[in-house]
Amino acid sequence: MSIQAYQNNSVETASPGELTLMLYNGCIKFIRGGKKALEQKDYPKKNEVIQKAQAIIRELMVTMNQDYAVANDVLPLYEYMLNRLVEANTKNDAAILDEVEGLVTEFRDTWKQVLLQARKAQYGTGGTA
Repeated sequence: MSIQAYQNNSVETASPGELTLMLYNGCIKFIRGGKKALEQKDYPKKNEVIQKAQAIIRELMVTMNQDYAVANDVLPLYEYMLNRLVEANTKNDAAILDEVEGLVTEFRDTWKQVLLQARKAQYGTGGTA
């Protein structure tokens, strides 16, 4: 099985919670890629990967379940991160990318704990995420 086929299969068989975790991880990867491209002064690449990170944040925003009160707290943070990514991209500012990476990492780590707790409640074991 090729790597691409494995990745496609992983996405197709993942639960919604696992997909959200994949989105967070992808966003972090693209932000890091933006920082690397910025260091190398590869501005077209920097623009491309930061825009991919922005697309992930937008996807997280539009797929958020508005039925939960926490959405009112999280959406403004997503909006903030999206605006900061735009600013980092236009100003070529690695410090802003560091800031957003930290925020996305916190969301990812928290989400990972939520998945572990849900799995523990469902199956009675910790499992791994």
